[in-house]
Amino acid sequence: MHAPRTFMVGIDVSKAHLDVAVEGKRAVVRFDNDAAGRAALAAAVAGAELVVVEATGGYEMATVRALMAADSPVAVVNPRQIRDFARASGRLAKTDQVDARVILHFARAMRPAQIPHIDDGRIALAALVTRRRQLIDMAVAEKNRLEHAPQAVAVLIGETLAALKAQLARVDAAIALAIEAEPDMAARRDLLLTVPGIGEVGAAVLIAELPELGGIDDKKLAALVGVAPMAHDSGAWRGQRHIAGGRATVRCALYMATLSAIRCSPAIKTFYKRLRDAGKPPKVALVAAMRKLIIMINTILKRHTPWNEAQQHGC
Repeated sequence: MHAPRTFMVGIDVSKAHLDVAVEGKRAVVRFDNDAAGRAALAAAVAGAELVVVEATGGYEMATVRALMAADSPVAVVNPRQIRDFARASGRLAKTDQVDARVILHFARAMRPAQIPHIDDGRIALAALVTRRRQLIDMAVAEKNRLEHAPQAVAVLIGETLAALKAQLARVDAAIALAIEAEPDMAARRDLLLTVPGIGEVGAAVLIAELPELGGIDDKKLAALVGVAPMAHDSGAWRGQRHIAGGRATVRCALYMATLSAIRCSPAIKTFYKRLRDAGKPPKVALVAAMRKLIIMINTILKRHTPWNEAQQHGC
């Protein structure tokens, strides 16, 4: 029988070090951010109710994996959330030890959601999806330069574009193989491809960068993606709702999928048209359609059932 988990942990991550604040202990302990240090950290926080790690440009991923391998529940939070929480709490100083304590206080106050287990296949897929996005961004930049480039430079740009195109083809093939190699990811892909507007690329982005999909409630999911309306009210004044935060790359993929779904899915098309007929601006109606689509997808993955237009039309 497992002992009850009774304490929380906050970890500030840098390239070289891990500063760790443990609930009930005064001192912040520092570990090296290497294999030995991460193993020692995992042993030191064994039995924690939740370990909260601040996202730090990828330096946190090895730590997250080490903690998960040791069966510790982990939450990864956006640095902006931590800094906003620190300012709201009156903690204006910033050092690694102070940050670790702020993350611990954030963990106790906000209790962020635990992330699903991250396996090697998903990590590899996420890296490939990121690389694909980088290649496209580089190709767009080169095409913009090509417009005003003299002939000699245009030839060089053309060579770069050809190389980027070739690498993009290899990355697309590698993404397909990475998904096919993992039965769980392949099953999720097959369900996602039944959704109007979701293609191979959109499915890969959702699988790699939104692993919580199908495992959390709709409101948390909308906030996680960044399509939940945020209130701006004060007293009797009611401000316009806006979206904020969330995972920009996922939201971009969802945006493109929704544009397509508005054309080819009666359920989404009818929903969008109803909002426009009610006087909602196009942007507001589109964001609402994005929110509806991701919630529908969440339900599909929860139930492990493909998209059914008749059922979705009745939602």
